[in-house]
Amino acid sequence: MTATQQSTIADAALRRALDRGVDLARLGPARDPNPRVGCVLLAPDGSVVAEGAHGGAGTPHAETAALAAAGQAARGTTAVVTLEPCAHHGRTPPCAAALVEAGVAAVVYAVPDVTTAGGGAQVLAAGGVEVRQQPHPGAEDLVADWARAARLGRPHVTWKIASTLDGRVAAADGTSRWITSPQARRAAHAVREQVGAVLVGTGTALADDPSLTARDDTGALLPEQPLRVVVGTRDLPAGSQLSRGLAGAAPTADRTSPADTPHPGEVVHLRTHDPTEVLADVRARGVHSVLLEGGPTLGGAFWRAGLVDELLVHLAPALLGAGPHAIPDLGIGTMADAARLELVEVTRLGPDLQLRLRPTRPAQEE
Repeated sequence: MTATQQSTIADAALRRALDRGVDLARLGPARDPNPRVGCVLLAPDGSVVAEGAHGGAGTPHAETAALAAAGQAARGTTAVVTLEPCAHHGRTPPCAAALVEAGVAAVVYAVPDVTTAGGGAQVLAAGGVEVRQQPHPGAEDLVADWARAARLGRPHVTWKIASTLDGRVAAADGTSRWITSPQARRAAHAVREQVGAVLVGTGTALADDPSLTARDDTGALLPEQPLRVVVGTRDLPAGSQLSRGLAGAAPTADRTSPADTPHPGEVVHLRTHDPTEVLADVRARGVHSVLLEGGPTLGGAFWRAGLVDELLVHLAPALLGAGPHAIPDLGIGTMADAARLELVEVTRLGPDLQLRLRPTRPAQEE
């Protein structure tokens, strides 16, 4: 490398700046149409000139926020960014052009932007800015769900099933608590904290009266809560756990404008049975990953639509012999057409097993 702006800054200072960028990015909303991004402007001696973070859709991007904070001091700095600066005109101008115009000498970014907003590195290089990528695991984790949803054109969908060894999700009398162990339920709550939305059908909502919140072993709410989504046309009974979430929301929360991103843990009732419509709606609300926790009807509908990317099966060593099946009729009439799955991971959760599987044929991509 030639004696350029980047080479005057020690790698350790760049790593610290990326660490700080990740911390800044986490200040942004976890559920948002845009990715969470942080930016740190460094002087040639490695000292921090200014910082910026993206506050959500419609607000300045991290790079432009940092440039605004720095003013004229941005000239000659190195911009350290968690995601490749964008090159497209959206609600805000392209960051790559803003960095060139501000006279930034170099840009170090952690994760390439593989979406239609990408291409910022080329714009920067064409503008005389030195550019290079420096991978950072924390930055990659920040945008993994967003990037995956961007590739799919919809949120990533995981179908969670908790069943007995003989594939039952409830007993003959309808009771279903508890099929799996406390360890499995603890793991399920951890998954809820990680996804953007948890979906159930009205059938499950009426039968089980679930809260769908993410909680720890003591029952306390975890820091990150998913959007709770009920799918179907039937009304939720007054006083149920999910209807209380609706009651505390805006009067139009039953079908709010997609531009109105709900608060964490809010309940949204989507009065449709169309999986594609459901995913389009929650994506517009900034959701990049979805967990199907409803019964066989909801999961089967998404599967038949080709919209299941992963299955998470909690298998209890118990037999019922009767009761509802975990998997509905999928329209498969012969063994040659059996839905084959790739076993990705097996984890023991107390007495139960957790199986993570993927369809061997790609889920439908829009």
